[in-house]
Amino acid sequence: MKKFDRTSVIGMLLMGLIIIYIMYTRPTPEEIEAREEAKKEQVQEAQTQETPAVATQEFTNTVAPTDSIGRSQLQNRLGAFAYSGTLPTARDGVTVVKNDVLELEVSNKGGHIVKATLLQHKTYDSIPVYLIKDGNSQFNISFNTTDNRNLNTKDLFFEPVLSKNGDNEVLTMRLKVSSTEFLEYRYELKQGDYMLDFGLKSQGLSRVFNTSQPMRLQWDFKGMRHAKSIKYENRYTRLTYEYEDGKTDKLSQMGEDDEIRKDLSWMNYRQHFFSSMLLTDTPFKEAKLTSTDLFKIAEDADQETEFTKEYKADLLLEPKNGELNYAMNMYYGPTDYKILKEYDRNLDEAMPLGWGIFGFLNKYLVIPFFGFLTGFLPAGIAIILMTISIKLLLSPVQYKQYVSQAKMKVLKPEIAAIGEKYKDNAMKKQQETMALYSKAGASPAAGCLPAFLQIPVFYALFTFFPSAFDLRGKSFLWAEDLSSYDAIFSWDFNIPIISSFYGNHISLFPILAAVTIFFSMRLTTGNQAMQQPTQEGMPDMGKMMKYMMYFSPLLMLFFFNNYASGLSLYYFISNLITIGIILVIKKYIIDEEKIKAKIEVKKAKPKKQGRFQKKMAEIMEQAEKQKNAKGK
Repeated sequence: MKKFDRTSVIGMLLMGLIIIYIMYTRPTPEEIEAREEAKKEQVQEAQTQETPAVATQEFTNTVAPTDSIGRSQLQNRLGAFAYSGTLPTARDGVTVVKNDVLELEVSNKGGHIVKATLLQHKTYDSIPVYLIKDGNSQFNISFNTTDNRNLNTKDLFFEPVLSKNGDNEVLTMRLKVSSTEFLEYRYELKQGDYMLDFGLKSQGLSRVFNTSQPMRLQWDFKGMRHAKSIKYENRYTRLTYEYEDGKTDKLSQMGEDDEIRKDLSWMNYRQHFFSSMLLTDTPFKEAKLTSTDLFKIAEDADQETEFTKEYKADLLLEPKNGELNYAMNMYYGPTDYKILKEYDRNLDEAMPLGWGIFGFLNKYLVIPFFGFLTGFLPAGIAIILMTISIKLLLSPVQYKQYVSQAKMKVLKPEIAAIGEKYKDNAMKKQQETMALYSKAGASPAAGCLPAFLQIPVFYALFTFFPSAFDLRGKSFLWAEDLSSYDAIFSWDFNIPIISSFYGNHISLFPILAAVTIFFSMRLTTGNQAMQQPTQEGMPDMGKMMKYMMYFSPLLMLFFFNNYASGLSLYYFISNLITIGIILVIKKYIIDEEKIKAKIEVKKAKPKKQGRFQKKMAEIMEQAEKQKNAKGK
């Protein structure tokens, strides 16, 4: 039999007493609930009454509002804005705002747009067009507080509230100090519109903002690739802006460039056919804009990149009575002249349509006419019809040019005779040649003037086709996209030097354009070169024109291989029509015998010299006398 264990009995008695004590002293469920409610009321009361705490350290890292971080720790890091870190809704996440053309994702962290998708457009490889994605855009307000902190909104958490304003979706993002003190971003997206209203304001933060230090709005952005040829796309990717009440300008197309401007009213991070814009009703007093060519940097380093250019904007904000209040707009959509023009805010100046007369022709003639044609015709057929119309419109000018060439051809034997007669007297030869031109009513410049008049049209179309949004994604014959090159053969390896200029493919429309431009120049410039007299001491125009006849097709062949196939199609059709017009004029319209007879009639009539011609004749005679006197 076991011995009685007094120690075990005492232990069991103590355990029983402890159990009895816990059972009788533990609060009931109702008491627990009442205590929790009391605690919540105390916390809410403390939050509404607290003032910004003085920090002993600057905010240097992102604070995730988790339960493991206490209230005092948040205050030490964020000061007054620690309130936003304790809200149940102020956590990492995104809110979607969309209409039928645009979808935006707005992040709680930073309160800015982290994804912008154009719902009705695709890239060259058939994926949606993203203007913002994967961190390529950072939108931030940098400011100092009265307790000597420097804070950045991109590191802080906003509270989202999604609502409706009629048919429009409205998203309000608030960075809170308390329930009545906050910094607010307000996004309102209308149906069917790429432009959204964006409001930036603060409430009750005059005690928080240190307005003696500058407050700055910063927007960093990397342009993503959307086109088949990133090199071609990069050529038309550029930062453009408006400042000082209507002036427009742009940063450099290549390399790195920066400008500081006053009173900036809008800026456009243009990515060739797509734009990301910020517009403000209250111009920014000072704006520092920067552009860096990421594609060129990658190309020089022989690396691949999905980005074209990197843009940065640093904009000075001006609080009034210690508060911010800016009414702005954001635009994420096509760089389409028709769309941008409708906003009536000078946004069409963001497009590369040429300056002066060239831009005028594009805006008021080419774009409306081409838009009319594409309203009921495929883009390729519209290009052909527009080309025919332009050539017919310019045919009287070309006719004048060919008549002038015919006159020079008729006079060529007489000009040669004068050259032979006065071969030892250059000045006399010049006098007699000019006298012959005057009597016959002919001039070498008459053939150049019509060609000069065609230059504005030529250059206007050269700038129109690369920026014509209506061509994007439109196919014609073998060209899959008239806004890009029409490769009929491609290769994967690089050929030194050649690949840099020509590319890794062969486009067909530039070849056809080069062939037709050679024959059209041979029919015009070639004949004209043979008829041009060579003056002593002057360059041989015949040789120069002959060189141009071979150089121009080569330039077309290499330079346009990476250009929009729509532009090469235009030149191909234009040159074909030019060849046809020349042949018709020469065969059926211009009669050299009749021209010769008219010249003889003019030569027989006494030619009355004008005051200028008399003066020039006197100057040449005096110069001739001085030369003869020196010879003696």
